[in-house]
Amino acid sequence: MDTSCKAAIYSRKSKFTGKGESTENQIEMCREYLKNKYGDSYDDSNIFIYEDEGFSGSNLNRPQFIKMIGDAKNKTFNIIICYRLDRISRNITDFAKLMNDFESWEIDFISLKERFDTSSPMGRAMMYITSVFSQLERETIAERIKDNMYELAKDGRWLGGITPTGYYSLKHEKEDEKNGKKKYYYSLEIIPEEKEIVIKIFDLFLKNKSLSKTLAEINCKNILTKNGKSFSLVTLRSILENPVYAKADSRIYNFFINNGAIIYSDKENFNGRNGIMAYGKTFQKNGKANKKLNYSQWIVSVGQHIGLIEAKSWIKAQNLLNHNKPHTKK
Repeated sequence: MDTSCKAAIYSRKSKFTGKGESTENQIEMCREYLKNKYGDSYDDSNIFIYEDEGFSGSNLNRPQFIKMIGDAKNKTFNIIICYRLDRISRNITDFAKLMNDFESWEIDFISLKERFDTSSPMGRAMMYITSVFSQLERETIAERIKDNMYELAKDGRWLGGITPTGYYSLKHEKEDEKNGKKKYYYSLEIIPEEKEIVIKIFDLFLKNKSLSKTLAEINCKNILTKNGKSFSLVTLRSILENPVYAKADSRIYNFFINNGAIIYSDKENFNGRNGIMAYGKTFQKNGKANKKLNYSQWIVSVGQHIGLIEAKSWIKAQNLLNHNKPHTKK
């Protein structure tokens, strides 16, 4: 291995905020480390800076990171240094592959925060151990979030956020019996004129059996969204797919059971009056729009609000929507 200091300094920050170490600070700390370690063989002209700001560590698709890897393959430098392991990657599989690549390219890897330096066998071993525990921590946090959803589902509580057409969100205040502090929760209350729009949308869709035909008829009747805009196929579908409108009865219970959803209400609570609350219906990845998850990943509960659409009609609408979905050719 070449003992001269030709180093790539990689810095990353997920968001442009004042929180956490800035990319500039990360770079400066790496410079200081290299100066102290390599002394006379340190030369600024042999230091290559790669800086990604506004990019997540959940994947490797970052412009400056990709450029650095290309330069690493071309043996532009013999050291890669970063402030902390997760600046490189938060994914253990990606991380393990990168370490193998660095080794095959004869590149040492240094992480300041964890004090790891792969020029030593112990440094390599400790780095892998830490990356395993980092992933374990992230998975534990994810499980905690899921457990919290289960607790919320027990009450069928509205969590706030974008209020569905047909309802407004009413804020309630109560005192916590344990510590006397004020706590807040929200409920969905019906807006009569919007309720009629939701019912009309379901009626037209079940009649037309087509989203585009339903959209044309709605726009022809000059029916507008909650925000006073014309409906689109996306906004129309979002209303038709939303379980919040479905009246919770035995049919909707069986529908979700048959589709593998986790139900957090007893069957007798499906009274045909209250609506459905579903948690964990979507997820967002890499800043893209929310993607709807399969019913089997939903946590379903009877909500505290009044449903607007008979379960039989809501289920028919889902069957139509799923049947009419475009299929990707293999």
